[in-house]
Amino acid sequence: MQMDAILRQGAARFNLNLTGAQLAAFDVYARQLIEWNRRVNLTRIVDPTEIATKHFLDSLSVAAALPNLPPGAALVDVGSGAGFPGLPLKIALPHLRLTLLESTGKKCRFLEHVAGVLDLPDVTVLNARAEDAGRSPNHRARYNVAVARAVAALPVLAEYMLPLVKVGGWVVAQKGQNPAAEVKAASNALGVLGGKLVEIRPVDISGLDGERHLIVLQKTKPTPAPYPRRPGLPAKKPI
Repeated sequence: MQMDAILRQGAARFNLNLTGAQLAAFDVYARQLIEWNRRVNLTRIVDPTEIATKHFLDSLSVAAALPNLPPGAALVDVGSGAGFPGLPLKIALPHLRLTLLESTGKKCRFLEHVAGVLDLPDVTVLNARAEDAGRSPNHRARYNVAVARAVAALPVLAEYMLPLVKVGGWVVAQKGQNPAAEVKAASNALGVLGGKLVEIRPVDISGLDGERHLIVLQKTKPTPAPYPRRPGLPAKKPI
């Protein structure tokens, strides 16, 4: 099956109707990913059909858990890497204002390149640690939604993500099987940081082995000033 058909059929499961222009954008994105990966370590997945399933559809699955966001709503992708899940979400939901937060300079240059080639408006690439961004007045409590894929365990992710989100905003973390244990381990962190669990949503993506889940949190109160702690400390000593 060609990549366009995989994406069109798969995205429909998440109530996304991809246009021809959006499918063309995903094709360009895949080609750029493969080309850049020859000199920058971005992904182990280089087959176009696997990119469509394991990167693009996996990213688009987040849309199923997003609230109805108004035009101009701000979304931050924490630990974006090669742009997942942020850039596929921006292609499919162009009304979002997207910030790609990534600490590795080479990956940031790729993200800037792809956003430019695709001529995507309202995309910012931020070369920073999540801990530093969460303490910056330009980013603390500035976002409607924070998303992340395969970055860290939930007690750590909560400290990375909740400070970035406005009160009433949302956090969506992509996880594999058995997420309930992570949620239980994060209960103290959520209480301290101002978040609450809304749901654990199973995700079914055709062609993907293994279980996928979305952990959806809502920020119910401001994150206390001491958080996030200095870079490295959340991972070393989770709350």
